[in-house]
Amino acid sequence: MQTSSYIDEKVLKKIENAHFVHVVTIGTKPDIIKQAPIYHELIKRGETVLLCHTEQHYDYSYSGGVEQEFGLEVDIRLGIRGNWPEKTVQMIERFSEILDVLLEHGKVPIPYVHGDTSTASAISFAAMLYKVSCVHVEAGIRTLTPKKEVYHTFNDAINAGTFSWDEYYKATQDMANYSLGSIEPFPEQMNTRMTEPTSGFCAAPVEINKDQLIAEGVDPSKVVVTGNTIADATLNAIEDAKKSDVFEHYPKLADGKFIMMSIHRRENIFNRERFTAIMEAVEELVANGYKVLFLSLLSTEDAIDMFGYRDDVERMVEEYPDHFIYSKAWAFHRDVIAAMKVCGAVVSDSGGFQEEANIVGVPHVTVRFGSDRSESFFAGSNIPAPPLSKEFIYEVIKGAYNNDAMRKSGNIYGKNVSEKIVDGVLARLHKETGLLLTEEQRLGFEK
Repeated sequence: MQTSSYIDEKVLKKIENAHFVHVVTIGTKPDIIKQAPIYHELIKRGETVLLCHTEQHYDYSYSGGVEQEFGLEVDIRLGIRGNWPEKTVQMIERFSEILDVLLEHGKVPIPYVHGDTSTASAISFAAMLYKVSCVHVEAGIRTLTPKKEVYHTFNDAINAGTFSWDEYYKATQDMANYSLGSIEPFPEQMNTRMTEPTSGFCAAPVEINKDQLIAEGVDPSKVVVTGNTIADATLNAIEDAKKSDVFEHYPKLADGKFIMMSIHRRENIFNRERFTAIMEAVEELVANGYKVLFLSLLSTEDAIDMFGYRDDVERMVEEYPDHFIYSKAWAFHRDVIAAMKVCGAVVSDSGGFQEEANIVGVPHVTVRFGSDRSESFFAGSNIPAPPLSKEFIYEVIKGAYNNDAMRKSGNIYGKNVSEKIVDGVLARLHKETGLLLTEEQRLGFEK
């Protein structure tokens, strides 16, 4: 029998009597948060479930904390390390070993991958090499960006001092003002496109995601609008936030009159001009009396040092003690949601924060040129602040802060989403091929 150093006797015992083995894969903090509801729903249904962690994120603040918070018991850890090409190769090789063992033991694997991470694309690629189809949770997220002429019009207004926030807000809610084609965020836009053709069930968060997948040629029978599992996790976290002690550690945040900010996307942290515009906008905010909670991730720290902003950060901490609250990333999701619930606005380049802000009901500003969560633009809960200049970023944030219209958009990501996904998967399982749709099946010739 084929063996693997990643599967021990405990795992083999767990799958001994199963026919279908649901393998929920996680790799990043967003994966963990969004896959946890699926994992628990499958267990509740009595399914055989393995939780496989690639360890794309392995630091406690990005992995261990939320594993503990969400009650996750990891069965398999792939332990990837190195640069991005090395990590990608390791994920493909090591997950292939997992599939070898499962198939050799006569099991039908059902891998679950999430979103647009490198874990999703590598796992789904490995699976398809074995003719195994995945469940793609959060499928079809495509970046939409305001058209060139739209941005130039408002950027000219910023430079001329005639910028109207209300006109800009209205323009960003009109889908006719947007275009496809962006490669950002990178490599996420590549990852999601690689994942969907190999998937047997595409759980699209909203209707626009379904439309984009079908337009790209994905079989419509594979695509279901389910909502986004971040809604399940966030709605639970809103209740769980009552246990948070975050305001004991950060009493200056207790009044809620602050801007919650997090910047970590590669496009921003590896680009001196963009990062400079962002950091200058931060100082402009605190100098003008806005209180900013700046949550710094590992990649943010790298950019601060790489572009020479360490002294500026330390100076702002000292010069604006009541308006610049600087912190490393928090480990627990409930703490983030507790702070988000009361803040005046969230400012980030994070996809998850855009979704969570909509669910919680707080204005969000996306410091990117476009977004793969453009549905939140159209809903009016989110607005782009292109990192062209500190003035553009500052003006957009100032208009969004405590904006009642942005708070009233409502949760567009649903509820009980994991139930809908598991229902859809279980209804489609084929005894021999799992979620793989053969041509005979697709064309109605299966005997």
